[in-house]
Amino acid sequence: MTHLTSAAAVLAVLACVALMGFAIQRGGTCTVAAVEEVLRQRSARRLRAMGEAALWVAGGLALAQVAGWTGVMPAPHPVGVHTVLGAALLGLGAWINGACVFGAIARLGSGQWAQAAVPAGFYLGCLAAGLLGPQPVAATSPPPSLLPQAPLAAGFVLFAAWRLARGSRGGWRAVAARVWAPHAATAVIGLCFLLSWLLAGAWAYTDLLAALARRMASHPALPLALLTALLGGALVGGWTAGRLKSQRPTPAQWLRSLAGGALMAVGSLLIPGSNDGLVLVGLPLLHPHAWLAFGVMCTVIAAAMRLAQGLKAPVLRGEKLQ
Repeated sequence: MTHLTSAAAVLAVLACVALMGFAIQRGGTCTVAAVEEVLRQRSARRLRAMGEAALWVAGGLALAQVAGWTGVMPAPHPVGVHTVLGAALLGLGAWINGACVFGAIARLGSGQWAQAAVPAGFYLGCLAAGLLGPQPVAATSPPPSLLPQAPLAAGFVLFAAWRLARGSRGGWRAVAARVWAPHAATAVIGLCFLLSWLLAGAWAYTDLLAALARRMASHPALPLALLTALLGGALVGGWTAGRLKSQRPTPAQWLRSLAGGALMAVGSLLIPGSNDGLVLVGLPLLHPHAWLAFGVMCTVIAAAMRLAQGLKAPVLRGEKLQ
């Protein structure tokens, strides 16, 4: 993230991040849950909502470009075997944990304390990977030309107007509900992330953990404050929704979450980027590596679920026969 010189800007970013955490918890935002919904309910509602979050970010960036904002954009990374391998590890880690990095925040906000091992495992995974060799530094590129942004900005204005009009007919009641609809939650996530991006530059909470592990954070207090705000928002979301119920984790749950977080860390370093950065940064900027990685991640999660279900079926049939 870029250095923030204004106290007001810092407070604004922290407020946006806290509201993101609130929305993540209220909407139960999670890639694992989205894939499971596709397999069990034949519905892509959650996946479409994630795509809509990326659309809000992309459209907002286009408007900012047309308005003359000249921030530096993250550059795409090369696509190769490392992209696929990293995405596979990212998906496997999310499946082992039972939730992706988004879902871990949502579950923490519901009192599932085992999910605290996910950021811890992610940090340790980045730390271990750093000991093995230097990790790639995120590249940047100059802002794109205003010419191709104008049609996208115009289309986004129409899309936003349609969404607001639809919400005025009753859809925004979901915002006041205890459990938000996926589209309502991801719209808030996308807009809050966009505002924090415009104020402080592109970021993802997993990137903050990686920077802290590699001691690359020039101002470590800010990443820690952002992580605290994100978790605090999720806890407030769970508490106000009546979903914050303390659940004492078992050693096996701690181990799964720790291992899942570490695997997701290694995978994100190979891609590079975890699913929060892929959805909110890579997809909106149309980075090929992000689209490929997110697709592979979802495919691996689906394959792991199918395999686990197939292994359970013979056991269940054996129990019935007895």
